[in-house]
Formats: sequence, structure tokens, C-alpha cells
Amino acid sequence: MAALGIPFDADDAAPGAAEGALHLAHSPCPNDTFIYHAWTSGLIDGAPATRLTFADIDVTNSACARGEFDVAKISYAALPHLGPEWRLLPAGGALGRGCGPLVLTGPGGLAGLEGRKVAVPSDRSTAFLLFNLWLRDLGSPDVAVEVVPFDQIMPAVRDGRFDAGLVIHEARFTYGEYGLESMVDLGEWWEGSTGAPIPLGAIVAKSHLDTDAITAAIRASLDYAWANPEASRAYVAEHAQEMSDDVCRKHIELYVNEFSRDLGEEGRSAVERLLGGGAELGLLPELRIPIP
Repeated sequence: MAALGIPFDADDAAPGAAEGALHLAHSPCPNDTFIYHAWTSGLIDGAPATRLTFADIDVTNSACARGEFDVAKISYAALPHLGPEWRLLPAGGALGRGCGPLVLTGPGGLAGLEGRKVAVPSDRSTAFLLFNLWLRDLGSPDVAVEVVPFDQIMPAVRDGRFDAGLVIHEARFTYGEYGLESMVDLGEWWEGSTGAPIPLGAIVAKSHLDTDAITAAIRASLDYAWANPEASRAYVAEHAQEMSDDVCRKHIELYVNEFSRDLGEEGRSAVERLLGGGAELGLLPELRIPIP
């Protein structure tokens, strides 16, 4: 299993991929491997060839800001840190309902977070932005945060190294195994406050590339995955970082949905609302990339 937070080459170039293949980066999480399996395996006729790197989203957030990769999955909260050399694609990302980050504590919970130490998976993630927006609603308590690889957060809270932890991905299915409790579901808080879905992961591509062809390849890969769910099962399991088959299935069902195929008007509105709120609070710069 790869160490999270450190990118590693998967050496998963599609069959026949040339030296000039697109350098694609996404996480090894089931939703991403499910969506991109057909494309990166060379199963989509006419799609651009790819060279794949698996990387945690905190890595891709900073790597894209430095101009690395050709196509990558990043956090929507990292989008305002990118310049016009990038384009947001309307397919392949992660938006949804009932899939928000959680703030976890040890048994018995906490009365509040004032003066507490909280582990977070990234300081440029949608999860961290939602956390800060929620803290504002609580009156902005003084909280000490530390970035920790997300697979280490629950053990660290369980062992008392942190008072609370902000968790993402499959942790919402497994935190009970660590004896932890949910203090707040930030997805429920966001949806209850705005009525909008949560923009989690965005797909970006270098603006000089044929972004229409890349978008078409992503959609074709997703359509293939939906039509042939067994085709990617072994591939998803291989990279799922020791998740059970049941957790993999729940993960895909939760994070792969109609917004994965097309952002749509509802998705665009949610992105504008989230990033606009972050900019108003001074948490994010103004967005310089158009929302398709």
C-alpha cells in the first residue's frame, strides 16, 4: 500500500501509450479508480493516451499550483489557487449529497472546540474550507490545526494525540471501528444551510490541451464503468488501501453520481457558492478560472 500524501507512479500507461501521453493524477480511492479505469486501461477507442500517477489530493493540490501534471483531481477549495493556465472540466469530479466530511472526537464527545487541537487532512481542501465556515457559525473559536495524512487521523484521535479530527472519504463508514464519535457532519450542515450539494473534488487540465477530448474520454470511461461494473472490480480492489468490498461499493455509490458525468447548473451554482463564501471570509483568493 502506498504511503498517503506521497505521490507514486502507478506505471499504468494505457496499452500503446506514447512518450507524449497525458500525465494524469488522481487518488487510489475507489471512486477515482472506478471512473478512470477504462480510460487508463486503453478501453476507450480514440481517447488520448495516459500515464497515470496515484496521489493523495493534498499532493495534487500543491503539485498543480506548481504546474505539474496535465490532468489532475484536486480539491475544489484549491481551484482559486490556480491560474489561467488551467481549466476546470465539467466531468470526472466529485459533488454530492450525504457525502460530507465529519469532525470526529473520542468517546463522550466535546462540549466545544475552543483551545482544542484538531487534525485535518489538508489546509487547501473543501473539507478544511467547510470546517472553517462551520467554525465561523460557532463564533470562530480559537482552534489549533495540524495537517496529518488522512489515514492517520482516526488513530491519532483514538490515541489522544488530537482532541478532534476532520475526516473524509471512507472514514465516514469506519470511524466506529476506532471508538470515535461524530461531532458534526459538515455535509449535513452545508446542505441544511444552503440546500446545495457539496463540491468536493474537481478535475483540471492544462488549458493548452484539447479539453473537449479529455472531457469526452472521462465521460466515456464513466459510461463504460457504469455499463460494465465488474470490469473494474479487481482494479478498484487492488488500489483500495485494504478496504473491504462492502466499503468499496459504498464509497463508489456515494461519490460517483450524475455530477461525476456533468457538473450541470446545480453543480456550478454550488461551486460558486462555496468558493464565493470562502473568498468573502478571506479564506480563498478570487477564482480566476471559468466554471464550465
